[in-house]
Amino acid sequence: MFSRILDLTGDLTRRSVFLFGARQTGKSTLLRTAYPDARFVDLLEADTFRALSFRPESLRESLRPTDALVLIDEIQKLPRLLDEVQLLVDRDKARRFVLTGSSARKLRRSGANLLGGRARVRELLPLAWPEYGAEHLDRVLRVGSLPGVLLSPDAYDDLRDYVGVYLAEEIRAEALARSIEAFSRFLSVAAHANGTQVNYTKVGNDAQVPPRTVREFFRVLVDTLVGYELPPYQAIHSRKPVATSKFYFFDLGVAHALQGVREVPLGSEAFGRALEHLVANELRAYLAYRRRDEPLTFFRTTSQLEVDFVVGDRVAIEVKGSGRTSDRDTRGLRALAEDVKLARKLVVCTESNRRRLDSGVEVVPVREFLDELWSDALVR
Repeated sequence: MFSRILDLTGDLTRRSVFLFGARQTGKSTLLRTAYPDARFVDLLEADTFRALSFRPESLRESLRPTDALVLIDEIQKLPRLLDEVQLLVDRDKARRFVLTGSSARKLRRSGANLLGGRARVRELLPLAWPEYGAEHLDRVLRVGSLPGVLLSPDAYDDLRDYVGVYLAEEIRAEALARSIEAFSRFLSVAAHANGTQVNYTKVGNDAQVPPRTVREFFRVLVDTLVGYELPPYQAIHSRKPVATSKFYFFDLGVAHALQGVREVPLGSEAFGRALEHLVANELRAYLAYRRRDEPLTFFRTTSQLEVDFVVGDRVAIEVKGSGRTSDRDTRGLRALAEDVKLARKLVVCTESNRRRLDSGVEVVPVREFLDELWSDALVR
């Protein structure tokens, strides 16, 4: 079992928590492990769901005065239960709830009571570097870092099953049953566009879906936490930046399953894309878990100068998956540095040794980069 780094203890001393996360990121396991004595209400249990669906007030009636912490799993399955949760929180200021879910979309669309600021919102992501470690890096680049998949002997089949279950259940949950074939085509096209700027018209043409529907489908992926958008960096003046976001799937393995990718040979184009995706996910996880305010963006101009990631206004990162890095590979970093006073400019790569180019760009092996990131030495 992997030891998770997300710690809700500090949040729970002050208020309740919504813990969101895509399916199989390990929300239930985390809570059962961290809080074995808490009262656990699992809405995936049919009898529990039926009882609370019929009489939400039975939650209030069933709790004991000693139930100081109550964990409710998959709260999006029964949004009206949140009225009871608010009542219980207001009546007992010491009682805390952790409410897990794999989608905020259904809660918002149902007009559910989101507790009016009485609960913090946290997200559990797939395993990050401090959790899976250097010994699993090569495998993560192939099968991703969902806890149940990473060590599975049938990882690829598990990922295909994951994608199939997600497709069936989310289509049903979002009342898109008539669109299941279109959504399936869209998923495949979106996966092949992973890590690129979203072109709704092109994706729509390839998937045979109208652009307005493509926008809605991307919104479903974001709201169900299966993907996220990376906005463009805009704080430059001498060059015109692009205005369209990139899109990434939340896990490398899920993207690979949708793409039909089983291997990512070192030095290949597929390896370069996977390495960039891994760095994106690690930066996202670091900023979320450390609760840093710096935005994560990418830099690209209309003249095609590009930097893969910009953290706040201080650190710019280019990812290179093959070959030896030279100044020719740092044009985007140097262009951005002409407009922004960067503290650091880095190329994350597969080279064996760390070094510095004449331009001041640091060339950093990926393992060293991840160690530095999670030791809080990269973004001070």
